[in-house]
Amino acid sequence: MAPPARYCIPGERLCSTEEATAGSGTYTRHGFIFSSLAGCLERKSEDNELPVVSVVRDSESQLLPNVGAVVTCKVCSINSRFAKVHILYVGSTPLKSTFRGTIRKEDIRATEKDKVEVYKSFRPSDIVLAKVISLGDAQSNYLLSTAENELGVVVARSEAGVQMVPISWCEMQCPRTHTKEFRKVARVQPQFLQT
Repeated sequence: MAPPARYCIPGERLCSTEEATAGSGTYTRHGFIFSSLAGCLERKSEDNELPVVSVVRDSESQLLPNVGAVVTCKVCSINSRFAKVHILYVGSTPLKSTFRGTIRKEDIRATEKDKVEVYKSFRPSDIVLAKVISLGDAQSNYLLSTAENELGVVVARSEAGVQMVPISWCEMQCPRTHTKEFRKVARVQPQFLQT
């Protein structure tokens, strides 16, 4: 069984230069080897030489949504002022962990913002394409916007549980029951369609 990995932070003293040689992700100062990265400590020894100490980062670092990025998210809840979402993808890259986002009532459409009603634009479990407009802070979520023709609901299910078909920029229809429901429908660009 392999020993558990030791994690270290920048500036952490790892060992003496008499015990090992400094490798990548480290530096030496006053006879000691220090970490210059946050990551895992690796010790490699070859033949009769001193072992080489290095610090390596996780090879699959977490991608973060940034301002202007188009994200794919799932609607969790709605109220009269905003929709709460979980961000699942940045562009076409899936995220390791979900991030929370908010689509405010005034950021749903570019025109007639005062006439927008959240429940006529999104429903819980809809899949939405949105653009990041603000990163928020430690307590708040990412602020998102669907105020472009290419942004909005891309996948929605009817009350019958069937995937609905868009019939206009503001309505989707259930192919089984033929009931129509209001949504802020995205005009999906051909490069995003997968066959």
